[in-house]
Amino acid sequence: MEEKQILCVGLVVLDIINVVDKYPEEDTDRRCLSQRWQRGGNASNSCTVLSLLGARCAFMGSLAPGHVADFVLDDLRRHSVDLRYVVLQTKGSIPTSTVIINEASGSRTILHAYRNLPDVSAKDFEKVDLTQFKWIHIEGRNASEQVKMLQRIEEYNAKQPVPQKVRVSVEIEKPREELFQLFSYGEVVFVSKDVAKHLGFKSAVEALRGLYSRVKKGATLVCAWAEEGADALGPDGQLLHSDAFPPPRVVDTLGAGDTFNASVIFSLSKGNSMQEALRFGCQVAGKKCGLQGFDGIV
Repeated sequence: MEEKQILCVGLVVLDIINVVDKYPEEDTDRRCLSQRWQRGGNASNSCTVLSLLGARCAFMGSLAPGHVADFVLDDLRRHSVDLRYVVLQTKGSIPTSTVIINEASGSRTILHAYRNLPDVSAKDFEKVDLTQFKWIHIEGRNASEQVKMLQRIEEYNAKQPVPQKVRVSVEIEKPREELFQLFSYGEVVFVSKDVAKHLGFKSAVEALRGLYSRVKKGATLVCAWAEEGADALGPDGQLLHSDAFPPPRVVDTLGAGDTFNASVIFSLSKGNSMQEALRFGCQVAGKKCGLQGFDGIV
């Protein structure tokens, strides 16, 4: 019997990546060392990493027709990502991000252009055959619709024996109040450093202790904190930690968080403990930071 898939629901964008020798000063004119197109977006990137790690995965997100969509779809296919649940919209355009990467440090600055492309809805999600998936990961975006998606999964799981239940994770990356209702869904909740700092926390441990009351009973809250590694807090009250695994030279940090999330999900889906998954997530994310793009992380 073929292994069930992992579904990632969220954003796909076109990243236009400019590599510079140093960040440009205001009102100056300088050349890029290089420029390239790259498929981006949190859920899209996580699919790339899951596929590279060997998981069968699918992507659900919105696209609009055109040459950018052709580029994005070709690249998803190149990474063997199942596209059956991609939603083609009749209005809007695929978002783009202009990314400036400092060659010296590997740091990145992102300018995101939203182009009125609707996110996938709960009605779109009704078409998803839940029996085909062992894990569904939802990137927090249009939370009111995503709550309905998560409730549908809960209703499905309530009727299934434990081995057939769909495991669920959610990501709360942006500091938008609407997204905070997603804390109470999913057995694994990823909260970003940006959200934690927005809410007044100064470390991952402080954020986990301060936010754990928001997650549902039995869930694990995870927070990565860049070069300080990542921490998790589960229902037993035990704090878990993994150090970061920085590469010999940082080349490109774009998508490091998406890599971490995907690697944790992959490890947990294979039956590993949260401690093992945290360490694996930090290892793979560290390796990704030493590469341009994602190919080569395994």
